[in-house]
Amino acid sequence: MAKRYFRNRAILVKRETVYGTDSVPTGVANAMQMTNVEFDPAAGQEVTRDLVLPYMGHQGVILVGSYGTLAGEVEVAGSGVAGTVPAFGDLLRACAMREVITVGQDVKYNPISTGQESVSIRFNADGVQHILVGARGTWTLDMAPLAIPRFKFNLSGLLGTISDVAISTVDVSKFIKPVPVNKANTTFSLHGFTGGTEGISFDLGNQIEPDFLIGEEAIEQVDRMMTGNAVVRADLLAAINWYDRSAKHTLGTLAAVHGTTPGNIVQFDAPAVQLGRPKYGETRKRINNQLPLYLTPVVGNDEFVLTFK
Repeated sequence: MAKRYFRNRAILVKRETVYGTDSVPTGVANAMQMTNVEFDPAAGQEVTRDLVLPYMGHQGVILVGSYGTLAGEVEVAGSGVAGTVPAFGDLLRACAMREVITVGQDVKYNPISTGQESVSIRFNADGVQHILVGARGTWTLDMAPLAIPRFKFNLSGLLGTISDVAISTVDVSKFIKPVPVNKANTTFSLHGFTGGTEGISFDLGNQIEPDFLIGEEAIEQVDRMMTGNAVVRADLLAAINWYDRSAKHTLGTLAAVHGTTPGNIVQFDAPAVQLGRPKYGETRKRINNQLPLYLTPVVGNDEFVLTFK
């Protein structure tokens, strides 16, 4: 009897050129370095038969609309070279984002509403390989002081084959070490406020729908409503009046820059951020303001841009 170990897992992800057609990712070229990984090889629905019989008891179910999901976190870092795609670029593109490369300068990602791309996934759990195709998803981003910033990706894909396959050799050398969130490495501004910030989070808010029809099956991204949250140290109203800005639905800019070394600088810009209802909080006996954020587009597909430079 073969023994399999939880630590021995590999994740390979590669962009597809034709939706739902396996792009055959390899360990050498397409390995993903992730943490806090959760893989569900058999998500979907269960249909009960509800037969009329002269006795009680479970009648079993019919499994329908089966697909797989992969969730995991990736450290926020660049490629090491300005103008080179980060190692997890295909994950960003699978979340309905367009990639624009300016060689030697930067790589930008912005959301799109048409022409969404997809990826093929190979998840190997110590000798058992699961293939997903046509995968699409969404992400959240958390940045808190004294911690490593991370994207959390949630992808859904159509089921491919499951088979015994030896775990492949992987090359994750393209993933460079991140730097922690702190005063030296990170700057943040919101509606002109640049004071003490206890944390920032963003939720891309893609709505992902498995779509199973006669003659057609796909994982679709059908909507996007991006939100966020900022926790900032409270100041007097004379410095900034969050309540007035919230009540008047004032739009303002947001900018976060993490990293200082070219090739490992990640910048997040949003031009039209509306504030939700501010709330009070407390950290180490200091009052803070907890600010819900709504990232709105200006002319379309421009509610934010993510830049690696």
